Amino acid sequence: MFAIVRTGGKQYRVAAGDKIAVEKLAGEAGDVIALNDVLLAGDGGEVKDVAGVVVSAEIIAQAKAEKVVIFKKKRRHNYRRKLGHRQQHTILRIVAVGEEAKKAPAKKAAAKTEAPVEAAAETPAAEAAPKKAPAKKAATKKAADTDSSADNA
Repeated sequence: MFAIVRTGGKQYRVAAGDKIAVEKLAGEAGDVIALNDVLLAGDGGEVKDVAGVVVSAEIIAQAKAEKVVIFKKKRRHNYRRKLGHRQQHTILRIVAVGEEAKKAPAKKAAAKTEAPVEAAAETPAAEAAPKKAPAKKAATKKAADTDSSADNA
């Protein structure tokens, strides 16, 4: 089974076992992610319904592409500028395409549901930490005495 997915503004034709390099995605090597933006799915020569089709992929590495050199020049003006850029990308291995893909992210989802429980346990301690500012004091007696002595004079 194959699918055409959209990620990073580009489209890729993928099948189980393929390796692709896409625009940088969040995650570390070994993480399993789901590519939900499926444009087309098929099996052999048949086109299938894309509703509910999920592509599951494993992040192999976060890497940089080859250097792109930008060279600007204006002749007879002694103007030369040289810049370079290395675009970051993520290398993915497609684990599963279609209905089988729903099984792979399930264990990842279980790990994500445990994380908020731990965060919720830490939240009351975090709320107790901030202290209220002390209340402002009333006017001092000296200021009140100078006002009354000014009235007496």
